[in-house]
Parts: sequence; C-alpha cells; structure tokens
Amino acid sequence: MKVEFYGHVRQYDNIRSEIDANMQAVLRSGSYVQGPMLKRFEAELAAYHGTKHAIGVGNGTDAIWLALMALGIGPGDEVITHANTFFATAEAIWIAGATAVFVDCCPKTKCICPDRIEAAITPKTKAIIPVHLYGQCADMPAIKRIADKHSLRLIEDNAQAIGAHGPGFKIGHLSDAATTSFIIQKNLGTFGDGGAVVTNCPKMDAAIRKLRNHGSTARNVHSYGFNSRLDDLHAGVLSAKLKHIDAWNDLRRRWAARYTAGLQACRTIDLPVELPGYRHIFHLYVIETKKPEWRDELVDFLVKNGVDAKTHYSIAIHKQEGYPWGKGARIAGSLTNAEANAACCVSLPMFPELREDEVDYVIELVKKWDAQHAAQAPAGKGPAQSGALCSCCR
Repeated sequence: MKVEFYGHVRQYDNIRSEIDANMQAVLRSGSYVQGPMLKRFEAELAAYHGTKHAIGVGNGTDAIWLALMALGIGPGDEVITHANTFFATAEAIWIAGATAVFVDCCPKTKCICPDRIEAAITPKTKAIIPVHLYGQCADMPAIKRIADKHSLRLIEDNAQAIGAHGPGFKIGHLSDAATTSFIIQKNLGTFGDGGAVVTNCPKMDAAIRKLRNHGSTARNVHSYGFNSRLDDLHAGVLSAKLKHIDAWNDLRRRWAARYTAGLQACRTIDLPVELPGYRHIFHLYVIETKKPEWRDELVDFLVKNGVDAKTHYSIAIHKQEGYPWGKGARIAGSLTNAEANAACCVSLPMFPELREDEVDYVIELVKKWDAQHAAQAPAGKGPAQSGALCSCCR
C-alpha cells in the first residue's frame, strides 16, 4: 500500500465545485490584486479568529516580518523565539534587522518554554514570538504575563495551528498580532504561497496594509514599503477552504487519536502530547524515537514500505548553515530539548482525507519496526521528552 504524506488532490476533488466557483468569480471580475475576493476573505478570516482585522500578504515569512516592522522592531532590538521550528520564524527577525534570541522548548509540547523566556530578557529585548508548533498552542497566558511585566510586544507564529485553542484563550486574542502561512502544506493552504496577519490593533492593520503595497495608501502616493500582497485567486481558494477548516481539523484529531491508540504500547517511540484543556489540531503528527540513531532508520523503513514519512524539523535553526552568528542571533541557555526534538522527530502522514486502512497500515508498520528494536529500547522517555518539565505541563 502507498500512503502519501499530503492529501492536496483529494481535498481539491472533495470541494472542487466551491473552489472552481470562487476562482471563476475572480477571473470574471477582472480584479486580481487587492480586489473584492481578497477583501471578502480578509473579513472571513478576521471573523473566524474573532479579531477586528485580517491582512493578506505574500507568504508566512512576510507576515512575521511586516508585523515586526509595523511594531517598529528592527536593528539593535532582540526578539525571543525557539530553535526547533521552521527556519522562517528566525529568518523574518533577521530580515527586519533584529537579533533572534533562542530559548529552549518544552519537552512535552515542543512549544517555547515560558520558564526560559524571562531569563533571556535584556534591555534590548522588544518582542517574543511563540510558535504554535505542530498544531499545539503555546502557553499564551504565561507568555502574556511575561510580556506585560516587561512591556514586550507579542507576535504569535500561527502557521501550523489555525483552529487550535487553549483553555480560556484563542489564538490572536492575547497578542499584538498572530501571523500565518497559507502554503499548500498547511492545514489551511492555497495552491501556492500566501500569508496573513490577524490583529485587534487598528494601527498595526493600517501599517501592514501600507507596508505590503509599496507604502501606498492612495494611487500614485508612496512612502516606505514593499510588494507582499495575497492575490485574489489565492484568496478565493482560501475562502472556499475556510468554511471546512473546523471539520477538517476534527478529522485530523480523529486520525491522531487512532495513531495514538494503535501505537501506545510501542517501546521505541514517544507519542505527541495534548495538554488538558487544549485543542491540538495536529497539523503534523510527530512521534520521536527513543534513540536519535533510530530516527532515520525508522523513516527509511516506512518509506521503503510505501509510507511517505518525513522529518520536521531535523536540524534546529541554530545548527543550520544559514544561521547568522554574531549580531544576528544569541542563544540564551541550553537548547537541549530543542536539539533532542530535532534529532528524534518522525512525522507520520496526516491530512483530513486519510482513510482508516491507510492509518492502520502506518500503525502496522511502526509496530513491526518497534518489535524489531524493542529489546534495545531504553526505559522511560526518550531524550526528546525527558527534560525538566515546564510550569505549563507539570
């Protein structure tokens, strides 16, 4: 059996008439950039998040970068984030001219550890960017308390968790802004690139709208700005898909529960954790091998048997070749948990359109591999889950 990692074509086939109708509406409108379909989608996205504003931009990297610029964060400033995520989170900080400061992640959730943030703050610190990694919300109430105490700005990187929430809070409600990516791999993705910022701040809304469009607020009138606009064709695709996002997330949670039930007896791997009161939407279902040297072996075994397993993110940002040492970045304390997560992570196929037989086949293969290695499995948790617990998950 072949099990793909993504279900893009299946998803399109399931709602083809809705997507095609929106794309035809855009094509017939003659307005393809900052037209009526973009305005419609921005209103729908803001309503979905319960925020006052949503601004479509070119991609998720630009969303973070423009949010930083709208807050006046740039050269000489520091922004705290974590290293076991996609490179673009730190890249956006560097594009803005600021310094990325890496703190460790929580060994359970893999999101930024609130306990490590405060120790990393210096007079140069201006913002915190928590990433809602794999579809799990970071501990936003704790992070918000730290930000308020030190008068710091707070930007949520929500590229992987549209529709997730925590106990008593929604994404975008405890921060200056939340950013997202609409690249096709995301749980809300278009057929290409795209991104957005949601915010309750009218000044941020106005600033980002100006920055994304060559610094223009009126025709032929320009100040400092860039070209980063979500076009109307992508907005039409996203508008059609947004109506289904909660149902699709429910399916992701269904497949995650099936994976967890089927794999809980395995001795060689650790399974993802959903904290009490949180809605994890499983953009990715990431297991972790209890020995780093087993990670690539397990991936190879699955791939050779028809399962398109992957790794997210197998090289932490501070270990990347493009990592800008010196003024571009600073490591605050040990990054043991982040490095262990990078070394041990395996992403199993996860998309709403999976079938039960496909999920069961993946489970069967992982259990087969586990049985071959169980005698060598160390007792207790593996290195990616054995660190000291954060206050959020004790």
